[in-house]
Amino acid sequence: MATTKELGGGGGSDNTVIGESILISGKLTGDEDLTVRGRVEGELTLSKTLIVETSGIVKANVAVKNAIVSGVVVGNINATESVELTREGRMVGDIHAPRVIIVDGASFRGRVDMGEVEPGRINTARPTIRPNVRGAPPRPPAPPTKVEKGGEKKGAKPLPPPPPPKAEIKGGPPSAPVMAEAGKKKVLVKKKK
Repeated sequence: MATTKELGGGGGSDNTVIGESILISGKLTGDEDLTVRGRVEGELTLSKTLIVETSGIVKANVAVKNAIVSGVVVGNINATESVELTREGRMVGDIHAPRVIIVDGASFRGRVDMGEVEPGRINTARPTIRPNVRGAPPRPPAPPTKVEKGGEKKGAKPLPPPPPPKAEIKGGPPSAPVMAEAGKKKVLVKKKK
């Protein structure tokens, strides 16, 4: 590993660079920015920023402050501030961070969790749940009212309710004929088998 002030010349912060020909396997921890151009496998924990460049491959569970992925990450990223997948970035794993940026063209497969709901925004009241009972008859609509000419409701009188639906019996064991009244005549109705 080489420690530099900043990629490209003089700057103020320390940055460790893992070169393209380097493979690090195991648990890696640090208190400075880390740029990966090579390969890291295992577990990676940083208090600052992880930068995975286009040639970099990280196969690890990552815990960092910020992550910028332009290469490949296979594993979960847990960031305290942000995770950004650039256009060249490819990731398979879950992201847990309060701020997530996935640029158009990036490839991502996994879940994103952007944190907990703010304490004041949780609804503690129990929701009203109405049971949906199958086969229960629907509520009857309010009876329509007659409207006089001109569209005004004068002495609104409810219309008579619609006739009840006809019962239809399908299948079942044969039973005795049923007597039904239709007007003043009695009609014999036989149930279908």
